This record gives sequence, structure tokens and C-alpha cells, in this order.
Amino acid sequence: MSCALVVMAHPDATSLTRSVSIEIIAAFKDHGISAELADLAAEGFDPVFGPADRNAFAAGSPTPDDVRVEQQRIDHADNLVLVYPVYWWSMPALLKGWIDRVFVSGWAFDADPEQGLVKKLRRLKVHLIALAGADAATYAKYGYRQAMQAQIDQGIFGYCGATVATSELFTADHADFAILPQQAAQSIINNL
Repeated sequence: MSCALVVMAHPDATSLTRSVSIEIIAAFKDHGISAELADLAAEGFDPVFGPADRNAFAAGSPTPDDVRVEQQRIDHADNLVLVYPVYWWSMPALLKGWIDRVFVSGWAFDADPEQGLVKKLRRLKVHLIALAGADAATYAKYGYRQAMQAQIDQGIFGYCGATVATSELFTADHADFAILPQQAAQSIINNL
């Protein structure tokens, strides 16, 4: 059975981010795909890349337990969905810190002296749902869509070999917020 992990990063339990995440989980289940919600704020995930993370990276020390738990969640998923509000033209620090700590060398990729970069997440399909507070013209004026694709789609997931199957930027003028959760879910289902 196929499995999905939906990761959201928003501190407000009544946010649009949560509504979209819940709708995506329901859509997966309607299509026979089990789905789990990783609510990073509610779960209290620590996004700070600290000394234990640095030691695991530089000295081969064990991966911190909280990071290993997140890696195991992703290991059990065929589809990884990130749902997040756009903060300062990027993702929230909580989500970026999750990526910094979880998508590390040895698990997401390796540098092999003979083979070069070894991309270890080729089996994973990624779906990105960014929720923006400004209108589409504002983001287009500054090339945000291209920046998002370069930084996140390619810079993070392409580097690890994961396939970005869905990459959506929903702007404030994109749609009626009452139906946006269903639109986001349908976009992902269309790209399974």
C-alpha cells in the first residue's frame, strides 16, 4: 500500500495551511493511500542545527534521535508533501530547519570519491504547496516562482534525487480560499 507523509509548518491550528494539509490527507485516503500528518509546530520539532547535528555531519557521530524519527517517517512514505506559508519569500524557519537537520549526508545523499554525488532519495515523490499572501503579479514581478523552483525543487530535492511531482504556488488572488484546500489536494492527486 502506498503511503504519504504530509508535513506542515504553521503555529496556528486554524490556519489555511492546516486546512490544506487536512484536505490533502483526506484526498490521499480517498485514493487508497495511507497518510500521516507531521505538524512540526504542534509536535515541537527543534529546527536548530546544533552541536549534535554538526557532530553527526562532521565526525560521524550518531544522528540525533529526533532527526532519525523524521527520517524513518520519510523512509515509510512514497509521497512527501510540504504545505507551508511563504514567509519572506521562502519557507518558514521551522520547515527550513527540519530540512537542514533531516536531509543530511549519509541519509539523503552521499559524496562518493569514485561516483561523485550519490542521490539517495530517488524513490521519493515530493509535492510542494506554498501558500502566499501577495498576488500573482507581485511574485511574477520578482521571479519568485523561478527562485522557488531553483532553491527548493532543485536545490533541495533534486540534489537528493527525489522527483518533484507537484510544485504549486497559491497566491492570494489565485482562488477562493474556501475551495483552495480542495484545489491543492486535487493538484497533488493529479500528479501521483
